[in-house]
Amino acid sequence: MNTSSTETRIDKRFKALKQAGRAALVTFVSAGDPDFETSKEILLGLPAAGADVIELGMPFSDPMADGPAIQASSLRALKAGQDMAKTLKLVTWFRNKDNQTPIVLMGYYNPIYVYGNERFLDAALKAGVDGLIVVDLPPEADDELCIPAMKHGLNFIRLTTPTTDNARLPKVLNNTSGFLYYVSVTGITGSKAPDVGKVYNHVKRIKAKTQLPVAVGFGVKTGEQAKNIAKGANGVVVGSVLVDTIKNSLDADGRATPRTIINTLNVVKGLSEALSI
Repeated sequence: MNTSSTETRIDKRFKALKQAGRAALVTFVSAGDPDFETSKEILLGLPAAGADVIELGMPFSDPMADGPAIQASSLRALKAGQDMAKTLKLVTWFRNKDNQTPIVLMGYYNPIYVYGNERFLDAALKAGVDGLIVVDLPPEADDELCIPAMKHGLNFIRLTTPTTDNARLPKVLNNTSGFLYYVSVTGITGSKAPDVGKVYNHVKRIKAKTQLPVAVGFGVKTGEQAKNIAKGANGVVVGSVLVDTIKNSLDADGRATPRTIINTLNVVKGLSEALSI
């Protein structure tokens, strides 16, 4: 539930998409991958390419729930000098150009804790962040960051998985706002394709317990997959295919090329077009 009476950009975006009869395309990229300037241009280009909500990864050296592709993107960003201050700077820059597209910071608790919780929340709100996904903070630790984040007016978005049973689900939903991220496969990101039939059944079970939009991610790489999953969900999350596109565009020294931005945005365009058909 969302304890705030104020609609966030995330709330408004999902409401508008519902009225339009379309699922959201939620895109994930790591902040600062492959470098700060290229990351800025990719980020700014995402909405025009069709991204409805942007998940911006907070680079971390030990992203345990992520597969090789997103791990590599995080490490590329760190190698290029990305840190929390630069990630928040990236959001500030984006927000000065685009005041409508929701941005969710996604990652692990360690970089936030090191930065300082209150300092982070104040800076995130000032930068124009709309929500947080912190994959290694369970509901039992809500006092640590979730409740303070909600008091700042930030959505705290939780992940649920195929193994989240009906006994556990109410705990996951408590204090969750913005949307619920359904992890469509067990395991790490980008590891295997989701079983659409099973996804439908799990999402239907979740929707019986909440009014929150449900976005489905992990393993979605093609327009056809996105289109099929969108039939039973409010949003489709893509990440590994985008960071792989970035990786495959780099030169032999791992630096961005003229293809890096355009190739990444073209993948987003293709996915967005598939959802619009």
